[in-house]
Amino acid sequence: MHKIEKVTLPTVKHIIAIASGKGGVGKSTVATNLALAFAHSGIKTALVDADLFGPSIPTLFEVEGQRCIVDQTSEKVLLPIEKFGIKLMSIGFLVDAEQPLIWRGPMASSTLLQLFNETLWGDIDIMVVDLPPGTGDIPLTLCQQIDVNGIIIVTTPQILALSDVQKAISMFNNKDLKIPVWGIIENMAWFTPSEHPDEKYYLFGKDGGKTLAAKFNTELLAQIPLVQMIEHTKEGSINHYTQNKIITDSYKQLLNKIKTHLTKLSNITINKEDKL
Repeated sequence: MHKIEKVTLPTVKHIIAIASGKGGVGKSTVATNLALAFAHSGIKTALVDADLFGPSIPTLFEVEGQRCIVDQTSEKVLLPIEKFGIKLMSIGFLVDAEQPLIWRGPMASSTLLQLFNETLWGDIDIMVVDLPPGTGDIPLTLCQQIDVNGIIIVTTPQILALSDVQKAISMFNNKDLKIPVWGIIENMAWFTPSEHPDEKYYLFGKDGGKTLAAKFNTELLAQIPLVQMIEHTKEGSINHYTQNKIITDSYKQLLNKIKTHLTKLSNITINKEDKL
């Protein structure tokens, strides 16, 4: 049996992957806000956009068009883009946004590993990886060749989304991978008008993530609402997320739950008083 070679990242302490079985559930937004929460808690944070065919991180951080600098003194190592204290890497920093990547699986997998292996990360406590939806080559490559400490699954309450997410959880639970699934985030759990924060409208069903967590014997880490004010602004304007109390409260609670997993791995601490 062919031995799969691992990519080692000696300056990165822990890696958390954000995954889903279906697109359009807000996975990249969750990965972004989680990375922001870590950074604002004083943790050295990196965010890798592993969705090679549909990168979202440059748009979410409003750094479209920026290009990575190649450090000629370090054997052409890429220097990540840095914003809000987070070191960012995405294929979107290497190719034009209009340029389609017409690649088969092996090419995509090789490029993914280059993003990790050829970037000059420096000392990183937590690396958040935004995976593409589904159970294809890229999530499989990540799990087999990079030491991922935990997976966080993002879903919405709809039955169709839940059905696809089950496949993703089953992949990570496969005996040949066995990557710990730390829990489930139910995104767009309900709709809340920003002017009436106590009102909840269950547009896409109710408690789907809770049901899924019980089925797979894992934790429901958070239920994050859809807030009207956010949906009427440019998606890439992160400040609209970080300045909304409903959203920041959701991520504070999420961060405290993730802390229990992190403290089992190391002595990394998260200050509950820090603000997003």
